[in-house]
Amino acid sequence: MPEPNRSRIPPLGPRGEGWVIGQGILLALVAVFGLPGLASLPPQSSGRWIAALVGLALLVAGSMVGFAGARQLGRSLTAVPRPRHGARLVDSGIYGVIRHPLYLALMLIGAGWAVVMVSIPSAIVAAALTAWLDAKSRREEAWLLEAYQPYAAYRQRTARFVPGLY
Repeated sequence: MPEPNRSRIPPLGPRGEGWVIGQGILLALVAVFGLPGLASLPPQSSGRWIAALVGLALLVAGSMVGFAGARQLGRSLTAVPRPRHGARLVDSGIYGVIRHPLYLALMLIGAGWAVVMVSIPSAIVAAALTAWLDAKSRREEAWLLEAYQPYAAYRQRTARFVPGLY
């Protein structure tokens, strides 16, 4: 029987560099596929105004969550999913509510951009980005379980992305 902290999700490099490359490509595609929506700004209908405001709210929320997460990690911050050697486990502040605020931030920003630009192709790629970041978080958690003994208990009491849902 495999150990509980082993992941079937591939590492994509010694520190998970492939996960970062894929994430960057998907983020770039979300942005590029949304660019045609710039032609419809400023919005000319009430529906477009609502989409712009909802999308802007998602962009702001994503930025705030990302800033809080990055600030709290401090010197432990790294783009790759394998934790830095000697990094500390952060489980308070925003990390006391969700385990992966930086990934949630990218999900919200991708969705927000797609909504502001009213771009179906951008929304499809934003959904793919969400699935990619969910898988990346699972790979990261396998490494976190190896690196930090208290991580298993932290994982049990803290939501991955959305408290009460997921």
